[in-house]
Amino acid sequence: MSPFESLATPLALFHDGQCPLCRKEIAWLRRHPRSQLIRFIDIREDDFSAEAWGQRFDDMLGKLHLRDATGHWFIGMDASRALYATLGHRRWVRLSSVPGVRGLLNIGYLGFARLRPWLTGHQRKR
Repeated sequence: MSPFESLATPLALFHDGQCPLCRKEIAWLRRHPRSQLIRFIDIREDDFSAEAWGQRFDDMLGKLHLRDATGHWFIGMDASRALYATLGHRRWVRLSSVPGVRGLLNIGYLGFARLRPWLTGHQRKR
């Protein structure tokens, strides 16, 4: 069984509220019919503490982080897979999990994550 098949909700989705691309994605997610299954947490808020979640701020800023209700973490492309599985986009999750495709998407995600601050003009400062 895939780790994305039965996630405990609500999911905590950690996002960079200062990133224009992230804000667009979060706006789309908030309009989704299943958005009530997601708790949106902006890591750029003054009262946010990555350490309170057992994480490092720079790590959370560098890759998408998602935590299910049981405390299981999904990071990077796996966070996207878990999120989209919860939203009902299981075909995309299955396709993105096929060996070979999975590796390419994971590498592509890492490349995008490294370039995101420069693409959006928002460097890694709190």
